[in-house]
Amino acid sequence: MARRTVADQLVEILLAAGVRTMYGVVGDALNPVTDSIRRHPGIDWIHVRHEETGAFAAGAEAQLTGRLGCCAGSSGPGHVHLVNGLYDAHRSHAPVVAIAAHVPSTELGTGYFQETNPTLLFADCSHYCGIVTRREQMARVAQMAVQMSLGRGGVSVVTLPGDVAGEPASSAYLEHTYRLGQRPTADPTESVIAEFAQLVNEARTVTLFCGRGVAGAHDQVIALAEKLKAPVGHAMRGKDWIEYDNPYDVGMSGLLGYGACYDAMQECELLILLGTDFPYVQFMPKDSKVVQVDIARERLGRRSRLDLGVWGDAGDTVRALLPKVAEKTDRSFLDRMLRRHRELMGRVHAYAQGADGRRPIHPEQVASAINEIAADDAVFTVDTGMCNVWAARFIHATGKRRFLGSFNHGTMANALPQSIGAQHVDRNRQVVAICGDGGFTMLMGDFLTLLQYDLPVKVVIFDNSSLAMVELEMLVAGLPPYQTRMKEPDFAAVARAAGATGIRIEDPADVRDGLREAFATPGPVLVDAVTDPNALSMPPKITPEQVKGFGLAFSKIVLSGDFDAAREMARANIRNLPLPRP
Repeated sequence: MARRTVADQLVEILLAAGVRTMYGVVGDALNPVTDSIRRHPGIDWIHVRHEETGAFAAGAEAQLTGRLGCCAGSSGPGHVHLVNGLYDAHRSHAPVVAIAAHVPSTELGTGYFQETNPTLLFADCSHYCGIVTRREQMARVAQMAVQMSLGRGGVSVVTLPGDVAGEPASSAYLEHTYRLGQRPTADPTESVIAEFAQLVNEARTVTLFCGRGVAGAHDQVIALAEKLKAPVGHAMRGKDWIEYDNPYDVGMSGLLGYGACYDAMQECELLILLGTDFPYVQFMPKDSKVVQVDIARERLGRRSRLDLGVWGDAGDTVRALLPKVAEKTDRSFLDRMLRRHRELMGRVHAYAQGADGRRPIHPEQVASAINEIAADDAVFTVDTGMCNVWAARFIHATGKRRFLGSFNHGTMANALPQSIGAQHVDRNRQVVAICGDGGFTMLMGDFLTLLQYDLPVKVVIFDNSSLAMVELEMLVAGLPPYQTRMKEPDFAAVARAAGATGIRIEDPADVRDGLREAFATPGPVLVDAVTDPNALSMPPKITPEQVKGFGLAFSKIVLSGDFDAAREMARANIRNLPLPRP
């Protein structure tokens, strides 16, 4: 019978804590761990082509399932590659344990080949980073990592030298039985609820702005909106949980914003922030009273001046508040915001039809067609940049759909690797990776991971041969775009060369048929949709400084003699001219 090693002990602790997959690249100091996985049923190893992909995939699995995700990197460069994906998981509060294999324990501190300092390396993207230098430490370090990730939501790191991993396991350790799935209630005190109710009852107009914290509380939030005649806006991470079946929806605020949400937040007497750590201070109202409800006390008031900070779960708090507030009868504010929202969205959706047959294709048309054709319970992984904008505006929540992206960390290249974790969780659920060509090419090697494991992800590339969001940033700063255009291959041909189905769409008339074919085809499919590089999208609030900057940059383009670029940019972006207010 094979001896039980320290690596076996680690794998068994992870299995007991709910880990079912470890994503990574095998090699050197990690070999004892991967060999242990080979010998343990119940846990899969997914061999990705880049460790960053593994960390993104583990974070996606954790966000979709609520269970512990896991990734691993070998010593030195292997675990250094994990960092960006771990930052994303940590900032998304996804419970993930990362295994950082390390140089031999006898060589620590000597400048050994591939030696790093994992404690410093992972300090800013984890709650806990423990190093095992003796076999007796393994159980407690691994269990502390598990409890920290599950309890606080985020990343923990176990650093394990390869020689220690191969040693016989110590019998001097604590056995734990994990009670997974438990969640304590988090009601605010009666006095705080009473103060909250008083602020609500005194306000003539109220707006609700919701984040991820309202997950599971959709009906209670809608009941509160009905009682208060309150428009309901949301952050991108709240889209899954509150946009659907919501007659009070006024869209989003922030850089991805659309609709009347910004106006509703600015013009109400009382703004209630429910379960959101919305990061942009400049989009918060200056005159309204503000109440924030959050399960993490440290997040209260760090984005906005507060009249009341409520420490509690958003759903539990709304349930406690509902019977304490009086029903409002005046709908005029709500109806005005809903009219404004319909007007704004009518303008936005005019670009989604593709009726003018214009080439390159409007990206709005591609996003709208994805929304129409995709399954009601599809998982969408969305790249950072303009893809985020089109997904936010045109792909709608249904109560069953899920949206994953790098919404807090804001890195490029997240969509493809997140789709690996999302699809591995459930091969029968439709997963659509919405990629920019810039983000896709960063980690495009892991398209081969889809093929290796026959993961039927549908990858849709918005191929504008441009870093479009960066162009927009330059324009509003008064700078002509520079070094943002890219020479891209025919991505569909690349996919076919790799052995996958590849579909290239250049004509607006082919968008729906091309996507229908892709979504109906078994196995991994790549759709290369050639979209307009000049299609930019402004946030809902455009400052005078941004308008001035955009005009200055446009003038510089004209004065440089690039009249064709100026004409195309103007033609593509009539959509950004502000509507007159009613």
